[in-house]
Amino acid sequence: MRIETATEPGRAEVPNEDYVSAALPAGGSGGALVLLDGVTPPPDNGGCVHSVPWFTARLGGALLELAAARRDLALAECLSAAISRTAEAHRTTCDLSHRLTPQATVVTARWDDAELEYLVLSDSVLLLEDPRGGVEAVLDDRIDRLQAQGLRVAPLRNLEGGFFTAAADPEVSARAVTGRVPRERVRALAALTDGATRSVEHFRADDWSSVFALLREGGPRALIARVRALETTRTPPPGKAHDDATVLLAEF
Repeated sequence: MRIETATEPGRAEVPNEDYVSAALPAGGSGGALVLLDGVTPPPDNGGCVHSVPWFTARLGGALLELAAARRDLALAECLSAAISRTAEAHRTTCDLSHRLTPQATVVTARWDDAELEYLVLSDSVLLLEDPRGGVEAVLDDRIDRLQAQGLRVAPLRNLEGGFFTAAADPEVSARAVTGRVPRERVRALAALTDGATRSVEHFRADDWSSVFALLREGGPRALIARVRALETTRTPPPGKAHDDATVLLAEF
């Protein structure tokens, strides 16, 4: 099995707030992956004394451990437990009730010989390639739907009728997009933070199939380089001209 990752900060002088990791238990046929995109905090740091990279490392590490080791738990249960564990690590020092306490988008998947299970929360993306080369994008499209209605998205974070991220409330895992597919129907998969999906979702220069073809040919770094080139030659998205970009490619 081949697993390859790449990550690049949006700006060299600012810490990368993404997280990516994978686990392949020795002697087994299964594995697990976790990819998080940390949400940049407000000037008051969301009432937290810790950085977003601290939060994503804690949450990502806990989620990967649970996803790989606790096969008796569904991935949504693993995410709930990881959120609870991370919250307990800074509950006494930080205001976890702050609307912008450290938080992140989530993509996680795990597999064995029989099936692949996945979970997506907020606007990071999971791509599944079938044996014939067809590519399916697993998306949590709440933000897109809100924007299509002309609504301001930021005030609707973690509110009913809005969109959801992993912060301090373990119940948010029930809002995630989840599913299971027979393992034989998946030849490869890729997980991407929204900083790496811009060639499709903002610039409309690629589709998911061409993104996967680029990943197979050049690996995750080739996709990030493609996004950076588009950011310098076309009108950038509102907000961040360059965002943290992280990609994981796994081929069975």
